[in-house]
Amino acid sequence: MPGPHDLFARYTFGRPERAEAELRAVLPAPIVSEVDWSSLRLEPGSVVDPELRETESDLLFTARLRTGRSLLLYVLLEHQSTVNRWMALRMLRYVVRQVERWRQEHPEHSLLPVILPLVMYHGPEGAWSAPQRVEDLFELPGESEEERAHWRAWVPRFEYLLDDLTAEREEALRARPGPPLVRLAWLVLRHGRTGELARRLPEWVGLFAQVQAAPEGAEHLLVVIRYLLWTGDQAVHDATGQVLHSVLDEQRAEELMRSYGEELIEQGRQQGLAQGLEKGLVRGREEGLAQGLSRGRAEDILRILALRGIHVEEGTRQRILDCTDVDTLDSWFDRALQVTTLSEMLDDGAHASRRKDS
Repeated sequence: MPGPHDLFARYTFGRPERAEAELRAVLPAPIVSEVDWSSLRLEPGSVVDPELRETESDLLFTARLRTGRSLLLYVLLEHQSTVNRWMALRMLRYVVRQVERWRQEHPEHSLLPVILPLVMYHGPEGAWSAPQRVEDLFELPGESEEERAHWRAWVPRFEYLLDDLTAEREEALRARPGPPLVRLAWLVLRHGRTGELARRLPEWVGLFAQVQAAPEGAEHLLVVIRYLLWTGDQAVHDATGQVLHSVLDEQRAEELMRSYGEELIEQGRQQGLAQGLEKGLVRGREEGLAQGLSRGRAEDILRILALRGIHVEEGTRQRILDCTDVDTLDSWFDRALQVTTLSEMLDDGAHASRRKDS
């Protein structure tokens, strides 16, 4: 199930006109000038590993250079709370998957398109510190750089671009060109996990107003508010309400806060039900396994008694089959191999006395 970060990031940057702002802000100027931005298109599909979809969102765009050649722009939005040292290796894997997919869809081509990989990070740990080049993850033999250089030709060469929002000053993010929703999203993602978001939100009232006034502004504002209420604490909720009252009339602001408050309660209820169901299924599987093992042990006991010619009445037979205590069944199993009567197997006192006498 996609999480709030995934949904917010995909909504904000999944449209070409908004993704363009992010790409222009990060790509080197010579590349920006060579791209025909009117050709930018979002492509379907994801290559992120399923178990990482809660912490990562990926978007693939196609574009053409002004020369007519095709270009793939792969954007990974990293939401996890810790810096991943192996991100370069993961990005290489994702890019290879994109290339393999492209080859299947374009078998007539003998050359591959260039893919520009970009990681956007907004975790709470501070600046991104992991290597951006795959070759930096290899331990090369040699004491000097000259000696290690002989080995560099044999390791993969790959590097991803990085937009570390946590390392950007707020003034720099505000100065980036782009639609109001994108500029607000940069700020919200930048401060969302720093504990400063509640204090910062009232300072962005003007930007919230620009989002509201833009085409599709009402929908954009709803998406931002939903994200803030979904991920923020009570201080963020209070600050969000304050901003809404500044941007909208009082009735509309109250309606939004109330409706999303109810939505969050319902989401919490559904999550609780889902977690309870999952725990119930796990517990059910465990109980089913235990019952199966107990039943099998009981049947083994009855078979041993039958082979040894010891008669078992129906009531006692059912008692053995109904027993679920593993220790008791193990004890009966061991005794069934030695005793001459059924009562000896079932009578703990008699069995203890036999062991003492022996």
